[in-house]
Amino acid sequence: MFESMFEYDFMRNAFAAATVVAILAGTVGYFLVLRGQTFAGHALAHVGFTGATGAVLIGVAPLWGLVVMTMAAGIAMGFIGERLAQRDVAIGLVLAFALALGLLFLHFYTAFATRATTLLFGNVLAVDIPTVYTLAALGAFSLAMLAAISRPLLFVSLQPELAEAKGVSLRLYGVLFLAIVALTTAECAQIVGVLLVFALMVGPAAASQQVTSAVLSGVVLSAALALIEAWGGITLAFYTDWPSSFWITALSVAIYLLALLPGRWRSLQTA
Repeated sequence: MFESMFEYDFMRNAFAAATVVAILAGTVGYFLVLRGQTFAGHALAHVGFTGATGAVLIGVAPLWGLVVMTMAAGIAMGFIGERLAQRDVAIGLVLAFALALGLLFLHFYTAFATRATTLLFGNVLAVDIPTVYTLAALGAFSLAMLAAISRPLLFVSLQPELAEAKGVSLRLYGVLFLAIVALTTAECAQIVGVLLVFALMVGPAAASQQVTSAVLSGVVLSAALALIEAWGGITLAFYTDWPSSFWITALSVAIYLLALLPGRWRSLQTA
C-alpha cells in the first residue's frame, strides 16, 4: 500500500525535505517554546512572506528571500530587546515594518497568484532535488549552531538573572538564537507555508513539554512528533488529495490536544 507512494520522484523528494525540516523545527521549536518566544516565531513567518515576495519581484528564488528577510528580522529583534518587556515591542516594530514592506511588494506583485498562494500555504509536493539539498545544508548548519550555543542558551533561558550576574550575555545568545529561528522559519515555510509555520515549530514542542520536563528527552520527543506530523500529513495528502499543509497542521493540533489530556484528567481527579 505505502510502497506506491515512493514510486514517484516528487513523493520521495517531499519525504526527504519534510524529514530535514521536521527534525530542525522540532529541535529549535523546543527552545522557542521554553524561552516563551512563540510570538517571535509567528512574526518571523509573516516577515518571511515579505522576503519571499520581494525575491520573486527581482527574479530570485523565494527561499533565499525568506532566508535573508527572516535572518535580518531575527537579528534585529534580538538586538532591539532581550528582556520580556522589550521583546514584545521589538517584535511588534519589526513585524509592522515588514508587513508595510509586504504591502508595498504586493502592490507590484499583480501576477502569479498561484505562486503567492504557495508562499502562504506551502506545497511540499513541489519540492525538487536541488531544494532538498539546500534545505539539508541549511538544516545541518542551523543544528550545528544550536548545538554550539545550547548550554549557555539553556542557562540564559531558565535563569536569566543568574546568567547575567555571571557575565553571560543575554543579548548575544538572544540574537544568535533568533538567527537560528529565522533559518528554521524559512525552511518550514517550504513545507507548510508562512501562515502555518507556527504549527510545525510550536505544536510538537508544546506537546512535548506537556509530556516531559527533561530537556534532552523533551527535544527528542519534539523532533519525533514533528516527524510524525510531517510524514503523516504527506501520506494523508497523497491518499485523500487534500493539501498536505492542512493535514500537517491538523495532526499538530490533534497531538497537542492529546498531550493535554493526562494533565486535565489529573486536575479533574484532584478538584
